[in-house]
Amino acid sequence: MPPTTPAPRTVPDLLDWRASLHPEQVAVEVHGVATLTFADWAAESSRLAAALRARGLRQGDRVGLLFGARDWTRFAVAYCGVLRAGGVAVPLSDRLAAGQLEYALTHCAATAVLHGDDTPAPPVPAGLPVWTCADLLTETAREHVDAPTARPGDLAQILYTSGTTGRPKGVAASHANLTVGAPQHPRRLALAHSRRFLHAFAIGTNAGQTMLLNALTAKAGALTLPRFTPLRFARLIEAPGTGTVFVVPSIAVELLDSGALRGRDTSGVQLIGSTAAPLAPAVAARLAEAFPAATIVNYYTSTEAAPAQTTMIYDPARRDAVGRPVGGQLMVADADGNPLPAGTTGDVWLRAPFTRAYYRDEAANRATFRDGWVRMGDVGRLDADGYLYLTDRHQDVIKTGAFKVSTLEVEAALHEHPLVAEAAVVGIPHPVLGSAVAAAVVLRPPAGPDDLTLPVVRGFLADRLADYQLPARLLVLDRLPHNEGGKVLKRQLTDLFQT
Repeated sequence: MPPTTPAPRTVPDLLDWRASLHPEQVAVEVHGVATLTFADWAAESSRLAAALRARGLRQGDRVGLLFGARDWTRFAVAYCGVLRAGGVAVPLSDRLAAGQLEYALTHCAATAVLHGDDTPAPPVPAGLPVWTCADLLTETAREHVDAPTARPGDLAQILYTSGTTGRPKGVAASHANLTVGAPQHPRRLALAHSRRFLHAFAIGTNAGQTMLLNALTAKAGALTLPRFTPLRFARLIEAPGTGTVFVVPSIAVELLDSGALRGRDTSGVQLIGSTAAPLAPAVAARLAEAFPAATIVNYYTSTEAAPAQTTMIYDPARRDAVGRPVGGQLMVADADGNPLPAGTTGDVWLRAPFTRAYYRDEAANRATFRDGWVRMGDVGRLDADGYLYLTDRHQDVIKTGAFKVSTLEVEAALHEHPLVAEAAVVGIPHPVLGSAVAAAVVLRPPAGPDDLTLPVVRGFLADRLADYQLPARLLVLDRLPHNEGGKVLKRQLTDLFQT
């Protein structure tokens, strides 16, 4: 008989299970600021849930959670407290502009906002209650207030996308979606090789939420920083017990180029995981050199598709592959959604149990979700062994003359130049070709703008790319514009080329 899928659980159920197994273990630590054990996480989220119910929170009410990097422990309590009270958590970055914050809170019809204890009250729509965790956790006299029992199929979370291609959309996930695949036995806990896993992901991003769920499902505890700098991050990499490190490509590049790893012992790190954006093969190779004892893994997913993903262990023989599916299914299909044979380029789709959906956006749902499958918005192909190769994002493919140019391919080639730290490629208007290839790069110190000119770049790429793929414009920038999730904001780059 085929193996059966374990019955789905709720997030509070998962927390209570870990608290019963490992009450005194540190689940979340903000270095130098605060620690949170599983026992305290469960107890404080229960107290917060009771206070929320006493203040009128109803089943299914949405609560905005506005926390910064130093507030990860409070965020964890607030998140599970809202879910335990029967509400829906809406994680938001504390770096959102006032208009972005107002849009998200209005779109999801939030009934309240929780924020960090030491930060000023955020600007929210008029009449919306704003509380801190400290406000709620002091209401111990109301612990008797009953909270409804959440069910696995209930809505648990709305996470707003990064908005790299338009106004952010709220992606709704059920408890079952968030807990599917979670271990059922103490010996099955993830990241068992580590005492803690290190990351610097922002609250309010899909990568950040993955770290929060990792804290519930991994043997290792979560470790993060109140503020990322390469030197602080490198010190924690070297600290005893740090066996796993999660990065986005921009953090990896900054860490490698800063010199912060120079002379450090990285032998304790056994896993480097990169997510949120494409990891250029040249950067993966540098990570493998800097962490010789570690397995370098690239994860490919999206806010909409999680927890479905592909994983790729760095393999010089398959430099451009993004892996095979884990925890779901993978398909490359034609425009009608019909599977295509290996080697044929088409739309990339992922599928996992308990699919997510856009909140209050049926038109977008029809375009993205189909029979449990999620259209990734990427173009790619599968090889005969089932490995996925991405060509580009649909909207990023550059149509120049009679050719289509993959920006990912050009970016990967640019990363091979010894002076290039980061690279991003966009299409810009051209009066004859329709669009032309334009590249923006950040140089490794101490190189300056005069050290890398367009003729030099084109000469370097001539043996790596076809002539129609070579950049017609070059911008040397101090930094590329990134969103909170680490993705390059290509619309902003396009505007820079127009000025």
